[in-house]
Amino acid sequence: MSELTLLIMRIGFLLLLWFFIFSILYALRSDLFGAPARKLRTEGPTVQPSPSGATQPAVPQHTAPRAAQPPVITPSGGMLPSAAASGPARSLVITSGVATGTAIPLDEDFVTIGRSSDSTLVIVDEYTSTYHARLARTGDTWTLTDLDSTNGTLLNGDKVRTSMTVPLFTPVTIGKTTFELRP
Repeated sequence: MSELTLLIMRIGFLLLLWFFIFSILYALRSDLFGAPARKLRTEGPTVQPSPSGATQPAVPQHTAPRAAQPPVITPSGGMLPSAAASGPARSLVITSGVATGTAIPLDEDFVTIGRSSDSTLVIVDEYTSTYHARLARTGDTWTLTDLDSTNGTLLNGDKVRTSMTVPLFTPVTIGKTTFELRP
C-alpha cells in the first residue's frame, strides 16, 4: 500500500473515532441534564385588570380583534373556594407552568404524572422525575402519591410524604407546574 492510502485511512479512522467520542459525550449530557428545554411562544391575549377588579383580555388599539379569544383561566376557575362542595373532581387544570390553562378530563381511575411520554400528564421540566407522582380515584376522592421523586411533590405548599387526599381547588406543585382538581 502506498503512503497516501495509509494516510487517508489514518485520517478516516481518527474522524470516526472523534465521531464516537462526541456521540458518547452528547448521550452523557442528555442523561445528566435532560433534553434541552425550549420556551413555547405564547400567542394568546395579555391579561389586564379592569376597573371592576376582574381580569379581561387586552385588545391592542392598533390591531383588529382576533376571531376567537380563549377564556381567561383564573386559579379557582372564577369560582369562590366555597364552590368546592359542588361535586366530585371531573378535570385537572394546570394553573401555572408551561401549559397554563390546559385541562385534562379525569375519566380514568389513575393519572400518572412525570416526564415519561407514557404518563397521563407529561411535564417537560428539569425538576420533574420520569415517574414523579400518581393520582388515584377512590369513589369521589382523589389521592396523591409521590413516587419517590427527586425534588418532591407539594400539596398546598406542604411536601407529600405519604398518600394524601387532594381537595378541590387545592394547588399541587410538581417542578415548575402547578395544577388543581376542579368539578
